[in-house]
Amino acid sequence: LDTLFSVTRLEDAIKHCCIGSIPPWLQGTLLRNGPGLFSVGNTSYKHWFDGMALIHSFTFKDGDVFYRSKFLNSETYKKNIAANRIIVSEFGTMVYPDPCKNIFSKAFSYLMNAIPDFTDNNLINIIRYGEDYYASSEVNYINQIDPLTLETLGRTNYRNHIAINLATAHPHYDEEGTTYNMGTAIMNFGRPKYVIFTGSHATDKEKKPALRNVEQICSIPFRSTLYPSYFHSFGMTENYIIFVEQAFKLDILKLATAYFRDVNWGSCLKFDKDDIYYADAFVVFHHINAYEEDSHVVFDLITYQDSNLYDMFYIHNMKQDVDKFIETNKDFSRPTCQRFVLPLIIDKEAPLDTNLVKLQDTTATAVLKQDGSIYCTPDTIFEGLELPGINYKFNSKKYRYFYGTRVDWSPYPSKIAKVDIATRTHQVWIEEECYPSEPVFVASPDAVEEDEGVILSSVVSFNPQKPPFLVVLHAKSFKEIARATIDTAIHMDLHGLFIHDKST
Repeated sequence: LDTLFSVTRLEDAIKHCCIGSIPPWLQGTLLRNGPGLFSVGNTSYKHWFDGMALIHSFTFKDGDVFYRSKFLNSETYKKNIAANRIIVSEFGTMVYPDPCKNIFSKAFSYLMNAIPDFTDNNLINIIRYGEDYYASSEVNYINQIDPLTLETLGRTNYRNHIAINLATAHPHYDEEGTTYNMGTAIMNFGRPKYVIFTGSHATDKEKKPALRNVEQICSIPFRSTLYPSYFHSFGMTENYIIFVEQAFKLDILKLATAYFRDVNWGSCLKFDKDDIYYADAFVVFHHINAYEEDSHVVFDLITYQDSNLYDMFYIHNMKQDVDKFIETNKDFSRPTCQRFVLPLIIDKEAPLDTNLVKLQDTTATAVLKQDGSIYCTPDTIFEGLELPGINYKFNSKKYRYFYGTRVDWSPYPSKIAKVDIATRTHQVWIEEECYPSEPVFVASPDAVEEDEGVILSSVVSFNPQKPPFLVVLHAKSFKEIARATIDTAIHMDLHGLFIHDKST
């Protein structure tokens, strides 16, 4: 149950064989995070999003690639390993008292779980506050890591700095390096609300605490006090935060009683398809980008028609043969990349049911209704893509390209895709029996055009004859230019980021 590699110096990392030519300007580290351990002792997790966080990195130095990985040494990890069984509940796996405990210990455990103290198994992403990097998920805890050694440096509780119970693992960063994030205040903080806040500035060299400069920008009351909207990410333009209060909701009463009812926290989320907001009901996890243009706010999302995505990742589903899974789960909603447009100037004298969107390069509409609301319909850009990424220099700006993994009716991504929004065309990279991770764009230092740079993705295969590897694609042509074969098993991950080597 120890780490695959535990190292403290670059020289100790595992250097791997490269095929092709890595651009000499590519100097830095790709950090990735995801679930990597699914059984402890005789106990196993039920959902893929429950596995204990395993962080791995690919460091590029002078044309070579060095690999290392290490389990996040969270309190959850330490407790589970010490007990040699899973003793901390996760999203899809609820844990109950040891049957050997006496009745008083059991009763106390049930009482303590009336208000959940969430796990700190931060397995979703790597985020930055100031000069510090953290493993994060969607709870109130984040764990600081050393981006070079992958050592866990300590746990931070958002609640010690700002009144929230949950926070996203997908913050935004402005050009000055300030971090923007969103959280949810549910219990013990007065009226329930969504909270938008900023974190440390990137040039701040003080080390403790990481969120010393946290400031609340604003809060938004829940539309329904007992059913707040679930949100995994949000959008940001130069002047606006884009928050979608969607029909995928967290049932507060079910959450508070989940432990007693013998159900997991995941079952406390529900999709209310009959709840119509200012668009048809949908589920969204990832925002692609957002920007302002000619008095309009444009934002692009990956949407679903229902909330079945989470069900796809229960372990019993993921163990199915891919072809069998696809055949028996055609009712799963495919991810659809859609563009919404909000006019900022509303002519209340305009005829009802007329489109207020004046932009010429989209079919998205915003229609004035009799009650004064604006009803939006999206422009569909692309179908069958998830884990989107962009050239982050174009975050909050008008952009043309985004990248992602191609998925159909399966939990396994099969291709990497580049989508051209202007021409509505796409390019793909694919290799048989291989499953790529979220593509990360790294711009070349002298880039002029938006797609000048490379795409990085770690790739795994279920074929034991095919070792895992990191692939490097030329972002403009989308042709493979290099790969580094990894001579050890690596895991399917979720999200991460690239850290440039500032010494070069």
